[in-house]
Amino acid sequence: MVGLKPSDVPPSLGVKMASAGAAACVADIVTFPLDTAKVRLQIQGEKKAVEGIRYRGVFGTISTMVRTEGPKSLYNGLVAGLQRQVCFASIRIGLYDNVKNLYTGGKDNPGVLVRILAGCTTGAMAVSFAQPTDVVKVRFQAQMNLNGVARRYSGTMQAYRHIFLNEGLRGLWKGTLPNITRNALVNCTELVTYDLIKEAILRHKLMSDNLPCHFVSAFGAGFATTVIASPVDVVKTRYMNSPPGQYRSAINCAWTMMTKEGPTAFYKGFVPSFLRLGSWNVVMFVSFEQIKRAMMATKKRIEATN
Repeated sequence: MVGLKPSDVPPSLGVKMASAGAAACVADIVTFPLDTAKVRLQIQGEKKAVEGIRYRGVFGTISTMVRTEGPKSLYNGLVAGLQRQVCFASIRIGLYDNVKNLYTGGKDNPGVLVRILAGCTTGAMAVSFAQPTDVVKVRFQAQMNLNGVARRYSGTMQAYRHIFLNEGLRGLWKGTLPNITRNALVNCTELVTYDLIKEAILRHKLMSDNLPCHFVSAFGAGFATTVIASPVDVVKTRYMNSPPGQYRSAINCAWTMMTKEGPTAFYKGFVPSFLRLGSWNVVMFVSFEQIKRAMMATKKRIEATN
């Protein structure tokens, strides 16, 4: 997967996990304003809006946030977001090839079902481990930095502590089920689609295994992932951001959305979701390639000197 040629020495598990985590952090820093805009659009309509503030479209949301809260508001929750990627991407992306090989017994050219199963497995594993970071990230992104508007949290570590003291461990793992569902869908769609598009491009010799090929494969994977995962993503965002008692469960959250706002509520924030996932995939996969190759080259030089 991801640019490994048959003649290459496969990277170790540690190299894949470290390069995946680092690449995901780079992608998060580049695309975080789009993610914040997506969260604001997804929760719009859930509660009474601040007078005079209404978000319209991804760039309108970004413009409104900069005008009313300042540019720093676009990076609300970045610290938790980077903590999330270090825990999350290193597992869901770094372990993907190894889990895929586990299911096939090391055979080449695994089928689509095996790839889907591997993607779902690593996605679910990653969420189970990294869920508290996602809860804090989403709540910071939803928090408005306005005079006269109460802020739920003042800092990342204070947020972890506040949630634990007021909501217990269940609060830190709030929304785990919809998040596992969402990220299992995201992971298998993203990685499997990237694999299949890239293999088709190389098989038909439309491009060589270089940056344009990675760009097209990643962008296609981002679109497919957004279409599949957007409804679950909206439910996950609203449920994790909700105060205790607002929803009985994630299913109740979804039912409330359907009855009060209709089916289109499940695709709120679709454009920023697509822009974010498309650009995130491009930055992440390209960075992953370069960081992984640099780490492998460094490892070889160190081994050669010993």
